Amino acid sequence: MRLKTNNHSFIRFLKDEKFIEWKLFSTDELNAYWKEYLQQHPDEKEDLLIAEKHLLKINLSSYKMSSGKKQEAMKRLEQSLKTYHRKLKIRRFAYAAAAGVAALILSVLYIQKEMGHSGHEMFTSADYIVGSELESEDILFITGNRTTSFHSNVDIQIDGDKTAQIRSKQEEEKLISIEQHTMNKLIVPYGKRSKIILSDGTQVWLNSGSSLEFPSAFSRNSRKVLLSGEMYIEVATDKNSPFYVHTSGYNVKVYGTKFNVSSYPGSTSSVVLVEGIVGLQAANKQELVLSPREQAIYSDNGTFQTQKVDVTPFISWKEGYLSFEDTPVTEALKQIERYYNLSFNYGDNISFQGLTCTGKIILSDNLDNVMTTLSLISDTKYKKEDKLIYIYKK
Repeated sequence: MRLKTNNHSFIRFLKDEKFIEWKLFSTDELNAYWKEYLQQHPDEKEDLLIAEKHLLKINLSSYKMSSGKKQEAMKRLEQSLKTYHRKLKIRRFAYAAAAGVAALILSVLYIQKEMGHSGHEMFTSADYIVGSELESEDILFITGNRTTSFHSNVDIQIDGDKTAQIRSKQEEEKLISIEQHTMNKLIVPYGKRSKIILSDGTQVWLNSGSSLEFPSAFSRNSRKVLLSGEMYIEVATDKNSPFYVHTSGYNVKVYGTKFNVSSYPGSTSSVVLVEGIVGLQAANKQELVLSPREQAIYSDNGTFQTQKVDVTPFISWKEGYLSFEDTPVTEALKQIERYYNLSFNYGDNISFQGLTCTGKIILSDNLDNVMTTLSLISDTKYKKEDKLIYIYKK
């Protein structure tokens, strides 16, 4: 959630349960605590007032709870914050995590006003999913000890082992000198995409929330890259130099082919082969050979489960759309939140379990168009207010 101010230090108050409790359920003890706090930290008064204004915007007003309900509600809020913060630490950099936690607090309070639920239902309702837009981050290109950042999607071409040519619709083309005989790294945050042509001509489309490590120039005997996240790759043919993709759990060996690898932390990892032949090998396991239009799903025990698939839904993201076929709504939301840098919050008991969607979503710049299409193909409805998104079952 992006809060409209140039000074983001007030967010720490929106993460402070004691501050939230003071604004929600003021007591003499809390009033005395914050009065003394401001006396000791007068330079923080402006930040505290800004945080207070953001809470007032959602009109906490006249909701009444018994003392017991108040304590129960605060315990649930605290637990929600801890759980949500752990989730975001895996998927976001530190600043975005802070903004996401602030969004959760504001979302919870807003739902209290809009839905009129009890303190218990306010934090555990399975009737809706709450989403928020997170702070935008830059694409990072790291070579040697130098890091270059880009605000928008970029295409990169490695020229031999000396320069990288950078193209972007929003920024001027530029050349970057790259370190020779070293590994470089391209980091693509949530909400961004990138394409890179490696020194051998191999083309890689890197999806949101991914990183790729690659050498300035490949050796004569083998070509190796390291992936975290998701990529679609078209490997340049070289029978004398096999190509390897290393992930956290297994390696992919190819000679010249097209395939998609998805290996996000905390999500199911898989390989979908479009053309050619690839070999998959986990530690101390026998190599598994895939044929075109096969998917291999990796398990933590080092084994793969294979099945024949229509490859389109797995590679359509690089063409600017998502394709779903009886896909769980919660899984579709994972793809949408990565692509648009969103965060959807829901518990294990969410009533959306079992609800699927079938159809295509064009990945336009207009998020309302995307959410409207999702509603049409999933039998849901949504409401968007500022940076918050609410999804309900029809």
